[in-house]
Amino acid sequence: MKYIVGNWKMHGTAAALEEIRGLAGAVPDGVDVAVCPPFTLIERAARVAEGTRLAIGAQNLHASEKGAHTGDISASMLADAGASLVIVGHSERRADCGESDHIVHAKAEAALAAGLTTILCVGETEAERDASRAEAVVATQLAGSCPGSADGLVIAYEPVWAIGTGRTPTPEDVRAMHAHVRHDLVLRYGDAGQAVRILYGGSVNPGNAATLLAIPDVDGALVGGASLTAAGLLAIAAAAPTG
Repeated sequence: MKYIVGNWKMHGTAAALEEIRGLAGAVPDGVDVAVCPPFTLIERAARVAEGTRLAIGAQNLHASEKGAHTGDISASMLADAGASLVIVGHSERRADCGESDHIVHAKAEAALAAGLTTILCVGETEAERDASRAEAVVATQLAGSCPGSADGLVIAYEPVWAIGTGRTPTPEDVRAMHAHVRHDLVLRYGDAGQAVRILYGGSVNPGNAATLLAIPDVDGALVGGASLTAAGLLAIAAAAPTG
C-alpha cells in the first residue's frame, strides 16, 4: 500500500486537532496515512486517532534514551505519548540545525530500537543537482545515515530545492532517483531492501499527487503544506493507486 505522511513542521495548536479528527474518520481503504504534528500535539492527536487507521508520528528525536539534553525528546518518550513513527534527517534539520549523517544514523538506530517506524530523509540542493551531483549526494547520505537493519525503515527522497517552492522535478527525474535509492537499498540490505518504502517529498499537493504516486518505486509521499488540512491530505491519499 502507498504510504502518505503529513509533516506539519512548526504548525498547529489545539484548534488543529479538528483536522486530525477529520482525517481519522476518513482514511480511505488501500492506503496508509500518518500525520506528524509538533511535539505539543502528539499525545492529544494520538487520543483523537485512537482506534482508527490514522497513525500519529513525530518530526524529530534525540538519539539518547535520557540525560542532560535540555529541550530534546527521546524515542521512548515519543512512544509513550502515542507516536508510532518519527521523521529523521529532514533537510531542514540538516541545514538549520547542522545535523550530520552520523547524527541522523544515531537517531534512526534509537528510533528503530524503540519500535518506531523511521522515515529517513535524503536529498540534494539545487546547486548539487545543477552540478550533476544529485545521485552522489544521496548515495553519501544513505551510506552515512542508514541504520543496520531495514526492519521498520522508510526512506523519503526530498529534493531540497522543491520543498515549499511549488517546484517539482520532472517525473523522469523522480523515477531515476527513486530507482537509484532502491538499487542502493538492495545492495545494502539484500532482499529486505526491496520491501523498504521510498516516499517522495517536495511540494506534493492534490494537483500533482496522482502523477507522482504512479511513478515506479514511489511508494508514497511525505507532504508538507498540503497536509495541514484534512481535505488536502485526504485528496492526496485518494490519488494513490491501490491496485
